[in-house]
Amino acid sequence: MKKRLTMHEKAELAMKEAVKKVIAQHKKDGRPLAVWENGKVKKIEAT
Repeated sequence: MKKRLTMHEKAELAMKEAVKKVIAQHKKDGRPLAVWENGKVKKIEAT
């Protein structure tokens, strides 16, 4: 029997999927990705 997901679990899964799509699109387009790290914005170049 499958476990029913809570709203929080569904939201977390949706966010993870969205992040994967954004990373893939930036990589495909060759654009850097801006992330928040240690209180600062950091650009990660597409490789």
